[in-house]
Amino acid sequence: MQTLYFSPLACSLATRITLFELGSDAEFIEVNGKTKRLPDGADYRAIHALGMVPALRLDDGTLITENAAILQYLAERSQALAPTDLLGRTELRQWLSFVGTELHKTVFIPLLTPGVPDGARAFALEKSDARLTYVAERLAGREWLVEAFSVADAYLFTVLNWAQVTPIELGRWPALAAYMQRMLARPNVRRAVDVERKLHQREVAERQTGAVPPQ
Repeated sequence: MQTLYFSPLACSLATRITLFELGSDAEFIEVNGKTKRLPDGADYRAIHALGMVPALRLDDGTLITENAAILQYLAERSQALAPTDLLGRTELRQWLSFVGTELHKTVFIPLLTPGVPDGARAFALEKSDARLTYVAERLAGREWLVEAFSVADAYLFTVLNWAQVTPIELGRWPALAAYMQRMLARPNVRRAVDVERKLHQREVAERQTGAVPPQ
């Protein structure tokens, strides 16, 4: 059985959504985002040296890292959640790259990372308007980023979901607000979010009460 290493509500949520949508069997192993420890106390960095999620362990032991690569692998292996023609697949890769570099790394990482200098946060907010407007214009009058629901939507939803804990107000872009509602109306998206929200709330409570995770 394949294994997904994840942290609650991190970018690995996109892979969980994809696995749920595909109906794929998988073991889900939580990585503590702060300590990089697994539930049994093992150091996740022995599996992935950078301690980053997601990582997907295949049945044969192969480890795949990087969100865009994992999502494309799952889509191509299952021949689902991705266009079948060359131009469509190229467009899918275009949007996965955009979400990963222009939204995830450029906009949201500076806003979500503790201790980031104010100047970096200001830069991220300055860049956010044009990038979110670009996505909103793409979604105006259409349901999904490409011809049908795809792994790119799983990634975009995951990243936009972080806006609620940043100064970014998605309501400024009606197309984005409507898109998020469409995503949450999908049973497998809602299921994935509900599972990880509970885990995230437990993790936050443990930090607030001073509970010590396994070392």
